[in-house]
Amino acid sequence: MIYHDWIAVLHLLRERRESCVLITVMNQRGSVPRDRGSKMVVSANETYLTIGGGHLEFQCIAMAQEMLQQRSQQPRIEEFALAARLGQCCGGHATLLFEPLMHHQPEIHVYGAGHVGQALVNLLATLPCHITWIDNRAGQFHIVPPGVIVRQVDDPIDCVKEAPPGSYFIVMTHDHPLDLALSEAILRRGDFCYAGVIGSATKAQRFRYRLEGKGIAADSLARLRCPIGLPDVKGKLPAEIAVAVAGEVISVYHAQQSGCCQPSKLPG
Repeated sequence: MIYHDWIAVLHLLRERRESCVLITVMNQRGSVPRDRGSKMVVSANETYLTIGGGHLEFQCIAMAQEMLQQRSQQPRIEEFALAARLGQCCGGHATLLFEPLMHHQPEIHVYGAGHVGQALVNLLATLPCHITWIDNRAGQFHIVPPGVIVRQVDDPIDCVKEAPPGSYFIVMTHDHPLDLALSEAILRRGDFCYAGVIGSATKAQRFRYRLEGKGIAADSLARLRCPIGLPDVKGKLPAEIAVAVAGEVISVYHAQQSGCCQPSKLPG
């Protein structure tokens, strides 16, 4: 699809929850490919619109993608002498603004599309995050909020293997053995920011013994949160549990961003 409106592009990327860099020609002297105010948008995998092509655009795309990889949050201004710096025949001078937008957002994988899973996903979908919602049962995804990726798969363990490093895993399926298998797969990865399993203190204790028996080290078990959710948020209604879990995820995310995240331990 070809876009001619940078606002439409930003709206599209916002719906996809994709970070991007907006590049604007702020000023120009002499002969340059595009006039003041021209814009293009660069995401991790795509570019939209143009600031004139050639070496100027090629270098700007590379700079924007580097900003995305480094999760830069500050805008920057770059000066380009087209003849001297880029070897373009037009030979003018351009000043460009690079604005990173929709900064890094956590990848949250929710396993289970029961009543609590539905309440949680609907709540998380109002936050700046990427959500993948997974269940092995057909017909569970009745209402899916915009931007949420749904995966109805035979083996949800495959989704654990495919999740990007640094993901947040929330396990709340209808099946305790599946919860245990998912917990084992997540802990064996070890590269997650958050792993939580719904359940009681009794379930947590049972999982501890079984996971220890499967060779999961104590320091890995200490990173698994079960029971899941902020303990001060009481209630057993799906919406109440969803608020507790979302609150815990938010608190972990902000603590991790500030470098002071401390893993909680399983009871017992």
